[in-house]
Amino acid sequence: MFEKLIPKLRVNTVFDIDLEDLYAKGYRGIITDLDNTLVGAKAPLATPELITWFEQVKKLGFKLVIVSNNRMDRVAAFATPLNIEFVHQARKPRNAPFRKAMEMMGLSDEETIVVGDQMMTDVYGGNRMGLFTVLVLPISIGDEGWGTRINRRLEKIALKRLRKQGLWLEEEKHQ
Repeated sequence: MFEKLIPKLRVNTVFDIDLEDLYAKGYRGIITDLDNTLVGAKAPLATPELITWFEQVKKLGFKLVIVSNNRMDRVAAFATPLNIEFVHQARKPRNAPFRKAMEMMGLSDEETIVVGDQMMTDVYGGNRMGLFTVLVLPISIGDEGWGTRINRRLEKIALKRLRKQGLWLEEEKHQ
């Protein structure tokens, strides 16, 4: 089970993802988390740098869907002004929200990337579906809800076990 928590790629932020390389490898869609992946959990809108990143994503030919465990009002307020489709109250790591996002993009699992800041929801859910998973560092952990705080504690336990088994090497940490 612990192996399902290991992302295919670890980076500091979404801006560090080599989109051109992933596109060249056949990926065409990105399922991304919202809170602490794209912006801080309390940040209502995209930063100018993030808007530029979204433009690059679309320019390269990627489709994009935000999949968030957060409420409709939070996700819609962020995504609607940017004309980005979304799945709210996703209940990740369940399979259904990932499947729904792939259907919205018209893509298969071989063409889809999952980007998120949590091993227990984004990475585990994406890996279970056979998707290419990217773990980013959380933007801000002080603003997280109780569920995410519990997940962070579980992640620490899992990371300790993965390190002990030699499956999580620090030199691989974040590029």
